Amino acid sequence: MPNTKSAKRRVKRTRAQASFNRIRKSKYRSAIRQMSTYLESGKIKEAKSFLPKFHSQLMKVAKTGVISKKTASRKISRITKKIKSLKK
Repeated sequence: MPNTKSAKRRVKRTRAQASFNRIRKSKYRSAIRQMSTYLESGKIKEAKSFLPKFHSQLMKVAKTGVISKKTASRKISRITKKIKSLKK
């Protein structure tokens, strides 16, 4: 149990940050899930139109530090590569 006033504030702040991070991680996972369903079902047109939004969502999550920027870049790169290979 926090004793000082600042410690009490930190507990409150930590809870708030944890909930925001949970929301961000959920958005990240749902974006990946949505993109993978497009790719698995062969909907290349939808996948291509969703790609800019996908890129944006992943970089927003990476910017806040929920996932690392390198992880986001790697996922974006691999998805883009898959879309290009399916196109051919």
